[in-house]
Amino acid sequence: MAFTIYPAIDIRGGKCVRLIQGDYNQETVYHESPLAAARAWAEQGAEWIHLVDLDGAKAGQPVNHELIGAIASSVSVPVQAGGGLRTRADVELLLTLGVQRVILGTAAIEDRPFVQQVLSDYGDRVAIGIDARDGRVATRGWLETSEVMAEELAAELAGYGASTFIFTDISRDGMMSGPNVEAIARLAKASGRSVIASGGVSRYEDLAALAQHEGAGVSGAIVGKALYTGGIELAEAHRRLRG
Repeated sequence: MAFTIYPAIDIRGGKCVRLIQGDYNQETVYHESPLAAARAWAEQGAEWIHLVDLDGAKAGQPVNHELIGAIASSVSVPVQAGGGLRTRADVELLLTLGVQRVILGTAAIEDRPFVQQVLSDYGDRVAIGIDARDGRVATRGWLETSEVMAEELAAELAGYGASTFIFTDISRDGMMSGPNVEAIARLAKASGRSVIASGGVSRYEDLAALAQHEGAGVSGAIVGKALYTGGIELAEAHRRLRG
């Protein structure tokens, strides 16, 4: 499967925003309408769209689910979505609304039986979001940092049946400083599963560096700020990766 670019739409207060290192006080609004943004990325050739309910991540339950459902039903490409999914009902809600793949984050740390059950029931329609600060997993919208090491968590959850991980190095998120390629590759090796990189992608060279590890399990990258500011143009990125 070809290396996939996932345009990111982070939703807060009904708008498409970007935060710096997960800080809710450092927000930039890039689009008034997340729905319009999703349609634009699909029209420009996106193969998947990545949605995050920032309000939900902070609240611990879905908040912008109606908007996420509207996006899922109005674009011709699959969407993955997360943010505050802590119960089976939360997961079923998004899947019923048309989300192709749900992302579990905090629950992966705090409720192993729940994660095991969801992975058993929904398989590859579930991705595990591992967000790390200095190698340790952060939870609750990045507001708290645990003592659990990212690679250890990935290996454990792979044993439960997780097939896809989304790894974010929080220190790189929104900083346009390049992804932590080494840490992402290590997570892919530790888990033996597909890993989607997130955080810091700002140049075409960043995508190329990640794609070099595709054979080791790095299957794609989530790109946010660079797409909104023009540092990366989606069609050109596809051309370079495919070429």
